[in-house]
Amino acid sequence: MVSFEDLFRVLSWKDIVDILSVSLFFYGVLYFLRITKGLQIFKGLAVLAVLWLMAELLNLRTLSWIFEKLWTVGLFSLVVIFQPEIRKTLSKLGQRAGVSVIKPVGERVVDRVVRACSFLSERQIGGLIVIERGQSVEGLVEGCALIDSVVSVELIITIFNPLSPLHDGALVIRGDRVVYASCILPLSKSQELPKKYGTRHRAALGISEESDALCIVVSEETGEISLAVAGKLHRNLDPEMLRAMLLKELRIDNV
Repeated sequence: MVSFEDLFRVLSWKDIVDILSVSLFFYGVLYFLRITKGLQIFKGLAVLAVLWLMAELLNLRTLSWIFEKLWTVGLFSLVVIFQPEIRKTLSKLGQRAGVSVIKPVGERVVDRVVRACSFLSERQIGGLIVIERGQSVEGLVEGCALIDSVVSVELIITIFNPLSPLHDGALVIRGDRVVYASCILPLSKSQELPKKYGTRHRAALGISEESDALCIVVSEETGEISLAVAGKLHRNLDPEMLRAMLLKELRIDNV
């Protein structure tokens, strides 16, 4: 019997790194399956694999041929099924590995956004404002109108004026500028969001799930202000609460 001492003498540091890398890879795959619907699909694939093995052992040629063709098609099907999860995972990996080139949002911008949201809330005008942090949302939003203007209270209010052609969609802030308006955001599929909340809130959750962006929602029905952060919706915020949360999430020291 090989002892642990003999084993460590045989193994080089490259072998240890290789073993740890494989372990982390399989851990990542299992974690991915656990947090998505993939676990149930994986169980189904395991059953098919057992049936294929039995067909091979019993030399059932026709059934074996069918299974071989199914595996080829199945690989492409898995990519289609898991496309949202794969995109989200790769996006987060890129976010962690990449270097941020986005200009940070300052306290002055936060104050202007809060004042605009307060105005919209008091008059029950719907609003949806995305604030980028380290990751650009350009690959996640669609149908945007280019604005590229300095953030101001007046600009935000004008964009969300019900008579404005740009009011129906999200506004995107990058650094100290409003870069886009009238953007269509990815909708969250979360079942935890109460049914009383509509498309705006689901869109806010969606963009916060797929990026590190913050998203403010002003309800058109109630004037309620909410903030979506990392897939979680913080509701019933007053302007001071909103300001405090934005400063904290944007890591702005206002002392």
